[in-house]
Amino acid sequence: MDISQAASALAALSHESRLAAFRLLVQAGPEGLAASKISDALDLNPSSLSFHLKELAHAGLVTSRHEGRFVIYAARYDSMDALMAFLTENCCGGVPCTPAQQAGCKSS
Repeated sequence: MDISQAASALAALSHESRLAAFRLLVQAGPEGLAASKISDALDLNPSSLSFHLKELAHAGLVTSRHEGRFVIYAARYDSMDALMAFLTENCCGGVPCTPAQQAGCKSS
């Protein structure tokens, strides 16, 4: 992941509703959730949710697929993992951290 992709992903996640939707999709697993289920769970109107999901998709954080008349959204774990790797790649001076070093990074 390059800095532009990371910035796009972080910008998409910087809104409360988008962050909540993404976290819900991460919890849902690879099978994802129908847009209506997301809307109900987050108490968002469908048009607002559609806008937020479009932003997450544009940032490469979610995918969508049609199942009958439903649109199913799922988190892109590869993108989430790449973002986490980008954010932590320089932790411990760019070398793999030991568990003790990781604990030190978390307490800072």
